[in-house]
Amino acid sequence: MYLLLMPREAGRSRFPCRYLNGTNLRETREALGKICELTSRVVLVPAWGGMFRPFTSSCYVGGLNVSPITPGDFMLLAGASFFSRTGLANWGFRWLHILVGIMWIGLLYYFNFVQVPAFAEYDAVDGGPKARNVALDKVARRALWWFRWAAVLTFVTGILIAVLTEGYFSKENQNNGFTAIAMGMLLGTIMMLNVWGVIWRNQKVVLANAATVLGGGAANPDAPAAGRKALMASRQNAVFSVSMLFFMVFKSHSPYAAEQASNKALFWIIGLIIVAVMELNALGFMPWKVAPKKGLNMMYDNVRNLLISAFGLWAIFLILSEAFLNN
Repeated sequence: MYLLLMPREAGRSRFPCRYLNGTNLRETREALGKICELTSRVVLVPAWGGMFRPFTSSCYVGGLNVSPITPGDFMLLAGASFFSRTGLANWGFRWLHILVGIMWIGLLYYFNFVQVPAFAEYDAVDGGPKARNVALDKVARRALWWFRWAAVLTFVTGILIAVLTEGYFSKENQNNGFTAIAMGMLLGTIMMLNVWGVIWRNQKVVLANAATVLGGGAANPDAPAAGRKALMASRQNAVFSVSMLFFMVFKSHSPYAAEQASNKALFWIIGLIIVAVMELNALGFMPWKVAPKKGLNMMYDNVRNLLISAFGLWAIFLILSEAFLNN
């Protein structure tokens, strides 16, 4: 990744800096003419994570009439405030996006790989059902609070990054990296909607039932069905998460992220069909409804099936990426 720095005389109204995806300097220099027309010198410097180091003698020069570089010669992204639009888009909200995303996905994995298998074993021990209700009321309730709000914050900070980043949706930026991040954003959005529209809505029934039973009341007969619906959506989110994270990393690190694929339509058609079928299954719209060990619901039966499904979906998306995005 290289950062294009335009001379100050180009004017602040014209882009003071632009990102160029290039695996080497030659590819990046060839892309300069597609970004902007300049009659004066430009400088390319290596960029890390949206920011870059101050000028040193190791700068790469990508233009003519080059003279010694001084900080006053060019408009520096590093000179922008953390609270500027550029600083927030490329640093502030990206940092928050990663932070709350770790909390969200971390709790998602806790629920699916730790809590659900552990709670299933409570019935086999004396006092297990009561202990499970206590854990639901005291532990799961708190975990779900952080879980659902981390999902919202991950979604909101991701949208803010896209909105504040200059040219994020421009035609020039709609390369393979944009295709990948768009698929990742779609999966993340579906996962967030699953959290609030399915998981939390049904978990409220489960939590209320646990509190009622602990208080000496009668169990809610709808609680098991609500728990099953929440489980299916949660496990589908875990399946989606592996591919979602793959596409998030793809944008900045894939060797062909900067290329323009000619078969993106096929990538989207096949990808959307797969995602739609899986999501409809998680919502219980397939012929086998919510029945365990039936049809695609086998994905949700245990941790092993969950992992096989998650990495199986990732392998499919990897093949699609290699087939339709890697020219």
